[in-house]
Amino acid sequence: MLNRRTVLATGAIAVPLSTPLGALAQGRKDAVTLAMTLEPPGLDPTAGAASAIAEIVQYNIFETLTKINADGTVAPLLAESWEVSPDLKTYTFKLRRGVKFQNGEPFNANTVKFAFDRAGGEKSTNKDKRTFAGLTTQVVDDFTVVLLNKEIDPDLLFVLGQATSIIVEPKSVDTNATKPVGTGPYQLQAWNKGSSVVLTAWDGYRDAKAIKIKRATFRFIADPAAQVAALLAGDVDAFPRVTPRSVAQFKANPKFQVVVSGSRAKTILAMNNAKKPLDDVRVRRAIAAAIDRKAVIEGAGDGYGAPIGSHYVPGAFGYVDTTGINPFDIEKSKRLLAEAGIKTPLELTLTLPPPPYARQGGEVIAAQLAKVGIIAKIQNVEWAQWLSGTYGNKNYDLTIISHVEPFDLGNFAKPDYYWGYNSPKFNDLFNQIKNSARPADRARLLGEAQRLLANESVHGFLYSNQWITVANKNLKGLWKDMPVFVNDISALSWT
Repeated sequence: MLNRRTVLATGAIAVPLSTPLGALAQGRKDAVTLAMTLEPPGLDPTAGAASAIAEIVQYNIFETLTKINADGTVAPLLAESWEVSPDLKTYTFKLRRGVKFQNGEPFNANTVKFAFDRAGGEKSTNKDKRTFAGLTTQVVDDFTVVLLNKEIDPDLLFVLGQATSIIVEPKSVDTNATKPVGTGPYQLQAWNKGSSVVLTAWDGYRDAKAIKIKRATFRFIADPAAQVAALLAGDVDAFPRVTPRSVAQFKANPKFQVVVSGSRAKTILAMNNAKKPLDDVRVRRAIAAAIDRKAVIEGAGDGYGAPIGSHYVPGAFGYVDTTGINPFDIEKSKRLLAEAGIKTPLELTLTLPPPPYARQGGEVIAAQLAKVGIIAKIQNVEWAQWLSGTYGNKNYDLTIISHVEPFDLGNFAKPDYYWGYNSPKFNDLFNQIKNSARPADRARLLGEAQRLLANESVHGFLYSNQWITVANKNLKGLWKDMPVFVNDISALSWT
């Protein structure tokens, strides 16, 4: 993902096509069937880091104070308006009236305070816990709430529109993973594990009459060939972030629309900096130098992607081009390994979650590393295994993963994060970034942070993803770009 906000884009297991769902998708114009590569581990985005959670629940079941638009701008949602103090540390929100949760409880300033205090509390499992721990929430009246931030965060309004910032109802928090209760236009009808999630329009929604799609089915299809087949058969109406394979045939088919979206995602060859010999910067630099990013983009993303040299993407505020710091250079890679005292062949595990970008990219990178004497032993794992073993227990050497959340440099300042990276110099830089009110100062410091991460070769920084959406030509309201991973069902309609 996702600074203190990383969302992880990984996969689910392949499932057989289901003809009843396909028939439903084509038979009703108040229903839609979308497909996803991955199945979420639960439906509570405050309890897990997988982006697949938000893809189903964000803006559909759960809502936030602000809403992130497709172009990355921020609009009101549960907050009607807000004011920000000149020092960027005090935010006053006027809340929307007449809103209730799906269990009948009212939405008000007290529920906002409960949600944010819980997110930053000692027992919080929210991946953005650090953000909320720095906030003090004050209730002025039922529909006015003030947030006091210890740090300057020019991105806070954006953060408050992300899935980790959902407003939860106190009575439902313990069961939101399986029985989510929010203020949004849809509620959970069924979760068929391994196959699909079905949402239906909630009659109690404040603007229920404006909702055109009454039923949304999310199907989980990990296998690239099955993804293409499901679209061609009409079993799904839209597949956001589908495999880039066979894009040409969909572009040539008048039944489909193809949307190529920009993103803030960073696909990386993550390295466990806490494990030998990866704790040696020379070894990490050798790995980076062995990688031909262009070949990886072709193999992993079918040519869709822009090379990156650090954990930052072109177009983002403060971006600097760091791709020249660790260029592809096989002889330099071999020399660095020798300097580090590494006797080849060096065996390392390469753990690959299910998405095609990881599995396809892993084959390319393993072949490249072999040329410098590094044997990358591929271990294909399912999504749940990746979450528990790689992300949770840090049991890996190398892994390929897309971190898709826009503002996640802060993860490099977390000593307990799964990367095992701990740099006092970076921590100091990040604190300066967080407390610099002047944009020029922040841009300069962001550039320094990017160069530091590149020079230390914390990871093999590969590319910024371009995501492909293939959909029925008559489905309207799909996002053009993807600053965050959501599927805003209430914005969809059929012509």
